[in-house]
Amino acid sequence: MVVIHYTAMADHAAARDWLCHADAQVSAHYIISARGEVDQLVDEDARAWHAGAGRWGDVEDVNSRSIGIELSNIGTAPFAAAQMDALEALLAGIVARWDIPPQRVIGHSDMAPGRKIDPGARFDWARLARGGLSIQLTHIDGQNTDPARFFDDLRVAGYTADADHAALLSAFRLRHRQGATGPLDAFDCALAAQLAQRFPVDQTVSSA
Repeated sequence: MVVIHYTAMADHAAARDWLCHADAQVSAHYIISARGEVDQLVDEDARAWHAGAGRWGDVEDVNSRSIGIELSNIGTAPFAAAQMDALEALLAGIVARWDIPPQRVIGHSDMAPGRKIDPGARFDWARLARGGLSIQLTHIDGQNTDPARFFDDLRVAGYTADADHAALLSAFRLRHRQGATGPLDAFDCALAAQLAQRFPVDQTVSSA
């Protein structure tokens, strides 16, 4: 799988250097500047320390099963067009080389609800979805709005059952309903049901 992050640092060079520093105890396979410069820091077939604690579906050691991409961004700013262009080009190559389906290109917030929020509410998931490089559901196809099924549907789609309900709802909305606030509602439930139906986690996944 691929996990997308932001650096939460204003200085791209400083973020890149920190990811390469032994004291950081964190690393990523790639970092992309706001100007679209792509630096590879770790070989794709090597383990990088970008994901930390968390899981996606049956994958508990995400670091060993994923490629991490850091975007140079403070976390509250829009992502530059050149940066998104570079990300799309990079992702297209990665998913082709490793045969990664769109639903396995995720955000850090997806695999670590309540602990991480990157790439955040300003990240353009819809753009990646339009290019077939990830998924984002925004329209309801079905009629299931049963709140009792919401968290089970999220689990089927890959989200961990270990996080509390508020954290799971927040992580889900960061990806599929950006800007939504307030308690769980029928639209959330219908989106989650559609997500579970269309993109259930495959228990026989590849090494990526």
